[in-house]
This record gives sequence, C-alpha cells and structure tokens, in this order.
Amino acid sequence: QVQLVESGGGLVQAGGSLRLSCAASGSIFSINTMRWYRQAPGNQRDLVASITRGGTINYVDSVKGRFTISRDNAKNTVLLQMNNLQPEDTAVYYCTMGVVAANARFLEVWGQGTLVTVSS
Repeated sequence: QVQLVESGGGLVQAGGSLRLSCAASGSIFSINTMRWYRQAPGNQRDLVASITRGGTINYVDSVKGRFTISRDNAKNTVLLQMNNLQPEDTAVYYCTMGVVAANARFLEVWGQGTLVTVSS
C-alpha cells in the first residue's frame, strides 16, 4: 500500500509565500509523474503543476513565474513553492503521484489535501 502525506498549507496574506510538501511512503519501486492540483470552493479540481521523473515541468498559466515545483526522487517527495500568493490561489491543494509499486502494479495515488487560504 502506498500513501501520500501533504503538509505546508495555511493562512497567508496576499503577496506572501508558502511551501507545500508531499511525501510518499509504502512499497514503492519507482514514481513517474508527480502533480499538484487545487480545488477552490464550488469549483472543479484543476491541475496546477506537474513534473516527470526526468524533470520535465509544466505549469498552468495562472501560476507561471510564481510557483515552482520540484522533486526529490531519493525521498519520494514533491514540493510546491508558492510565491506572491493571491486570493484567487485560495483552495485545497492535492498532490498525486503515478507510482509503480514493489509488486509491479501501477497506482495513481492522491494525498489528503491541504488548505491554502490567501487573505487580501
């Protein structure tokens, strides 16, 4: 079984910064793409950023230049550094990973979500 544990959410004023972390644990052989999604109240869950095992990165246009995604393959961890946060960034943020488990099964695993609130 593979689990993701997120941390780093909280309340911040507009213009502030937060760093989200997501760590995978369990019977893991390797991890492919890692992604961050967010879901604001009343909205659908949207992709924010992704990073492949090889380091290819993509961002949604609204966070380009403000958010930075990175990963540590040795620690099975993905980070999301969020700078110059704005009220429209307020959402529950979820990490997800494409995991190849030790038994060779492929799993798409989701974290529990962490709330980011940006006040104006």
